[in-house]
Amino acid sequence: MELTKNFIKTKQPCADGFRWFLKHCAKGADYQPLLDALVAAGRVSDACWLLAQFGPTSDVLVLDMIDAEAVVFAGSVQVRGNIDVATVLAAGGGIRTGGGLRAGESLASGGEIRAGGAIRSGGSVDAGGSVAAQWGIDVAGDLRVRGNVRAGWDIACEGAALVDGDCIAGQDIVLGGAASFGKGIRAAGSITGRAGIRAGHGIEGGGDIACGQHLEAGWGIRAGGAMRADGAIRAGESLHADTIEAGKGYGVYAGLMVRQDSWESSARVSSPGRPERLFSGFWVHA
Repeated sequence: MELTKNFIKTKQPCADGFRWFLKHCAKGADYQPLLDALVAAGRVSDACWLLAQFGPTSDVLVLDMIDAEAVVFAGSVQVRGNIDVATVLAAGGGIRTGGGLRAGESLASGGEIRAGGAIRSGGSVDAGGSVAAQWGIDVAGDLRVRGNVRAGWDIACEGAALVDGDCIAGQDIVLGGAASFGKGIRAAGSITGRAGIRAGHGIEGGGDIACGQHLEAGWGIRAGGAMRADGAIRAGESLHADTIEAGKGYGVYAGLMVRQDSWESSARVSSPGRPERLFSGFWVHA
């Protein structure tokens, strides 16, 4: 794809970026060579803008490893070993690596992101498909995934998390900001959130489940340990935990998506003691 100055101008680039283009590529330039030139000139944000404007290509970059300051590639990236990028890693297509993946500032992909080791980002992660790591996933900023998130070890996100699908961890899940999942959340260990946690389907933790605001699930919520929220606890179906405790002044609600005459079978609240301020559901001693 050849990008001419008139074609670039139709996208309304910033004045400084367009002056750079006129100075270095007045006769036009091919898409990927222009992205490479922008990155080499330290204009990584301009390269990311260009990628957002013109979208992905079918090209595939295949390497043994990547160790770079920044990478912006219009196609897909396939690496046999590790990927280590000091600042920004952005791809129009998917990113796959047989080893670990680290981006110092941000990680973005138009498709899926898969790693044979850990995935770490010093800023945000934005994926157009699923994100999967054989080891852990550690995100210092926001997490936006238009698919599922899976990790063999922990999943940790310091910012807000917005995931269209499931979130599944082989160990713990730790969430720093508001977290919303289109499907379910499942962790072999504990699930902890400093803000609210919401799942369109169910929430299941092998250990404690705790959050700093409301805990909500369209289906049921099951904890192997305690279940605590600083806000309300709301489930479309059943609740199960050693302890079920909502925040001061808030209530516990089960069976919000179940007819009241079906609560005994489909909206059971199972715990050793009846939760305080249980406003809906059928409590049974567990």
